[in-house]
Amino acid sequence: MKVAIVHDYIKEFGGAERVLRVLSDIYPDAPIYTAFCDKNSSAFAHFKDKKIVTSWFNYFPFKGKLASPLRFLTPFIWTSFNFKDFDLVISSASWFLTKGFKKKNDKFIEICYCHTPPRWLYGYINSVHFQKYTLVKIYALIVGHILRIYDFKQAQKVDFFIANSDEVAKRIKKFYRRDSTIIYPPVSLPKVEDLPKQDFYFIVSRIVGAKGLEMAVEASVRQGFNLKIAGAPAGYYFEYNKLLEKAKGKVEFLGQVNDEELAKLYKSAKAFLALSKDEDFGITPVEAMLSGTPVIAFNGGGYKETVIDGKTGVLFDNYSVEGLIEAIRKFEKMKLNKNDLTNQASKFSKERFKKEIKEFVSSKIK
Repeated sequence: MKVAIVHDYIKEFGGAERVLRVLSDIYPDAPIYTAFCDKNSSAFAHFKDKKIVTSWFNYFPFKGKLASPLRFLTPFIWTSFNFKDFDLVISSASWFLTKGFKKKNDKFIEICYCHTPPRWLYGYINSVHFQKYTLVKIYALIVGHILRIYDFKQAQKVDFFIANSDEVAKRIKKFYRRDSTIIYPPVSLPKVEDLPKQDFYFIVSRIVGAKGLEMAVEASVRQGFNLKIAGAPAGYYFEYNKLLEKAKGKVEFLGQVNDEELAKLYKSAKAFLALSKDEDFGITPVEAMLSGTPVIAFNGGGYKETVIDGKTGVLFDNYSVEGLIEAIRKFEKMKLNKNDLTNQASKFSKERFKKEIKEFVSSKIK
């Protein structure tokens, strides 16, 4: 069976790229097709042993910066690839309309592992709020309308959808009118020695908007608790500069850290903060629980499927600085069992993901 894997682009190493890495381990001979690949990025280091096939967009100067404003080119990017010689195409799809590759006489089976229908097309909060500018808002309305029609049409060409959470399965049903099978993403971390808990709260996130980072920083400054944030600035760096100003030197920004250092930070943190408002799934809270660290999360999106309120952490409803502070106060009065944390995280293991993906593919490829 000849397999191809398709991914939005290879630029930043986040949750979607962790899924891509395991998909490529399941099918080690499968080439990875992508819109573009930044070989100087943290993501490329994880895929340099793979055959990566890029589109013509890869030759654009400043492609990483232009991908967002030139998103209307996505239909032309994906139609430039030809998958007719493959038996199976698996797409890892989020915001770059990465689906619907079939042409008229193509015989391959297409499975879309959907991290979410593009958030920017369907009214969800985005990481960069450019639409506050009038000209950009008009541009987005026109391009968004055209690409929403295109995205729906491409979704109908997919043979089978896999959703990364129940939250995303509902979005696939709502926006594409398609059924999907839920297979949660794989979660794993390098094994490191047990470390004593230290007096800091921890966040792992790209430094962009819509992640609740501003709320966490303000709460930290107001209440005086220690906060560490691991993750590199992304996009146009507006959010990073705003956070530095708001933090007043009282929050520790660690930048991009390797997986071993990340595992140590998870283990030594007092608790992990998960603050996206409409999270698709959220791998980082599960990584925290796998490390024996409780999670304080907003009670929305995929967090509701992973964090057990009162058992593996705290879920809070009041999405505000005051709501977060109250959740932290509640957490500090609790005593949680480390075994409950690691047992919950084990439900989302890499081995389980590989098994479920293989079984799903076997059931569809006769």
